Amino acid sequence: MARPLLDNRLWNLIEPLLPVKKRRFRHPGRKPLDNRAVLMGILFVLKTGIPWEDLPQEMGCGSGMTCWRRLQDWQKAGVWSQVHRVLLSHLRGADQIDFSRAVVDSDSVRAVFGGPRPAQILRIEPNRAPNII
Repeated sequence: MARPLLDNRLWNLIEPLLPVKKRRFRHPGRKPLDNRAVLMGILFVLKTGIPWEDLPQEMGCGSGMTCWRRLQDWQKAGVWSQVHRVLLSHLRGADQIDFSRAVVDSDSVRAVFGGPRPAQILRIEPNRAPNII
């Protein structure tokens, strides 16, 4: 049997960090989906790489757009940095982080294109605008 994307232990750590979606008093519309179901949809899309609109309805996580909107709301609320901090502290407490190997991504470390630049050449004549005739 396949391992679940979100087990109960992990959910118990994440659940208190997620903001509660409030319903409007007047014209409340549909009842918002459960945060756990939406998080399952988000994790499924991120793990498989499928487009948001192709999220299977059979999973019970709502539409892909619902998951995408909730992902955006949680990003604006700063939920992901809180989740990151909580998970890191939990893993450090359980001594499950191994820093003996590390990967540095080029997006996070500035790379100088082509290495160091040669010294600038002093020009005797100033740059002139080209003649357009």
